[in-house]
Amino acid sequence: MFGLISKGIRDSSRSIIGSKLCQGTSLNISAKSLSAADKSTLLTTKLQQIGRMFSSSTDGTTAYHIGSSTNIKWHEGSVSRDDKESMLNQRGCVLWFTGLSGSGKSTLAYTLEHALAAEGKLGVVLDGDNIRHGLNKNLGFSTEDREENIRRIGEVSKLFASQGLITLVSFISPYRRDRDAVRSTLPAGDFIEIYMKIPVAVCEERDPKGLYKAARAGKIKGFTGIDDPYEEPTHAEIVMEVSKEDGVLMPPETMALNVLRYLQENNYLGKAI
Repeated sequence: MFGLISKGIRDSSRSIIGSKLCQGTSLNISAKSLSAADKSTLLTTKLQQIGRMFSSSTDGTTAYHIGSSTNIKWHEGSVSRDDKESMLNQRGCVLWFTGLSGSGKSTLAYTLEHALAAEGKLGVVLDGDNIRHGLNKNLGFSTEDREENIRRIGEVSKLFASQGLITLVSFISPYRRDRDAVRSTLPAGDFIEIYMKIPVAVCEERDPKGLYKAARAGKIKGFTGIDDPYEEPTHAEIVMEVSKEDGVLMPPETMALNVLRYLQENNYLGKAI
């Protein structure tokens, strides 16, 4: 445990030692020479300081309203994003995989998650179907529900990225305005749109879930690519040409390497892997 908080202990020891010297107490201590008991004392003192910081605001800020929420206030943590990213040796970001059903979004996301783990990088996949099992299970597929579906996952992915996690979001997200709305909530460089480009005819031929067949039979209404539009990205950071009209698919391992290369070249993966 002490190894994980050594930086905090060092910072605490500096402030405490400085305080003691001002009081005329002579101390000759380095973080490395501290005993386990001394480290525990310093940690306790640090945590007490943090507790006082959160329990008594001195900046005069009062609670405020956000949307329909009243009497709330944003609380800043005591461990910065930079510190978390330094510990993980990576930059937090949102990789937003968008495309038709059957375009390979989830396959690529999970393949990439595995590749990141093999390199010691921490990624987490937020899959559209999985999220509808819990967080978004009360939403349907109307235009309004699709918008709320994306808004919610956008906020979740924003939180994950702010903690230094490489967040892989696999959602059809058919409407450009909804994707752009998520992008607008994130700091510059945090949102990486990956367009899974593939002809709808190829997706329909693959039809891994049998959804296209059901949509053609009229059993599913408002199905993207059949009777509801998919709006292609106009400024995606990565355009992944999954397949052309011939139906030959790019292997997921190749696509994952392409994304890894982008992340490495743009300094999201810390030291060279």
